[in-house]
Amino acid sequence: MKLVILDRDGVINEDSDDFIKSPAEWRPIAGSLEAIVKLKHAGFRVVVASNQSGLARGLFDYDTLFAIHDKMTRMLADIGTQLDGIFFCPHGPQDGCTCRKPHTGLLDDIARRFGRSIEGVPFVGDSLSDINAARDAGAQPVLVRSGKPLPHDASLDGVQTYADLAAAAEALIQTHAPRRHKKSG
Repeated sequence: MKLVILDRDGVINEDSDDFIKSPAEWRPIAGSLEAIVKLKHAGFRVVVASNQSGLARGLFDYDTLFAIHDKMTRMLADIGTQLDGIFFCPHGPQDGCTCRKPHTGLLDDIARRFGRSIEGVPFVGDSLSDINAARDAGAQPVLVRSGKPLPHDASLDGVQTYADLAAAAEALIQTHAPRRHKKSG
């Protein structure tokens, strides 16, 4: 089973310093939903792993978060695909949980739910916390530049970097395509 993990804000949808607090504020990045379709057609199971500290901060409630996710899944359904799971951390930065990226709790939960290691599994994110979570969990960190800018001193050694999810998906599909055996003749 091929698996790919995606961060949400800044990867699938436009990010905001003021948080995405309603379905109306959730807007897909151009080409991101189509990239998910392509990943699914290439045989990937696609899951989302997202910090959602707006819950802990009181900026929105669970019903609103689920309405945002409903909008995203409806838009994907409208173009013929679906996600295989949405995992999120509801905690704030000071809560000391293990599920908030850069900790690996969300990724560990994905591994348990799918009954497989995530060693080498591509994790596409737009932040240093995504990269560090991927590294610490043994996943393959993939950076997209469609979210917030990284600090200038961020270590990107060994991190594949792309403009957006559409470009990352194309590369992942090429990298993980089945190898064709040459016929001898």
